[in-house]
Amino acid sequence: MFFLLAIILVFYFFMIRPQSKRQKEMRRFREGLKKGDKVITTGGIHGTVYEIGDNYVLMEVDKDVKIRIDKNALISNPGDIPQGR
Repeated sequence: MFFLLAIILVFYFFMIRPQSKRQKEMRRFREGLKKGDKVITTGGIHGTVYEIGDNYVLMEVDKDVKIRIDKNALISNPGDIPQGR
């Protein structure tokens, strides 16, 4: 019985908890977006937030080129990604 409980606790702390923490961070990131923020989408498109709606973001990817994307497609701020060599 103790062994089963230990396995469940290990599973929780190494699998479930980190994932829920990551989801909270992403939710805070998306809720904290403001006009002018630089973002990256899940498809790798880099752009600047131009307008924010309830479930979408209008993102400027080049001068006078804007695309409307779902907020859930945003994954990060380019400044948060470590630079390679």
